[in-house]
Amino acid sequence: MFGIGVPELVLILIIGLIVFGPGKLPEMGRTLGKGIREFRKASNALSQAINAPENQPQQPAAPAPQPQQPAAAPQESAAPAAKPAAEAKPSAPAYQAPTQESVRQQIAEAQAKKEPAGKENKEA
Repeated sequence: MFGIGVPELVLILIIGLIVFGPGKLPEMGRTLGKGIREFRKASNALSQAINAPENQPQQPAAPAPQPQQPAAAPQESAAPAAKPAAEAKPSAPAYQAPTQESVRQQIAEAQAKKEPAGKENKEA
């Protein structure tokens, strides 16, 4: 893999044993193993997040119907009845993350705007 054979590996282990001692060497090996394991977990999670298909945001559920008001105030109940119909329209989310397709469209539009301007300068 790195051009390190068995003799070189044994030499490195012997030097490490001499420098760090028999008590510290297993602890360093465990720490190194944990670090490599965490790095692999993080890289796998990142690659899965990049390759995972994006789910479309779901529309919020319609608001629950409000209980009817008593018939004692018929004039007041007519005005509030118009408001829930206007409020029932689902609103767009405040922020929607860009998708690959939307970014490609933006790049294509930007290039299309630059091309006509560049052709006019070359012709003049």
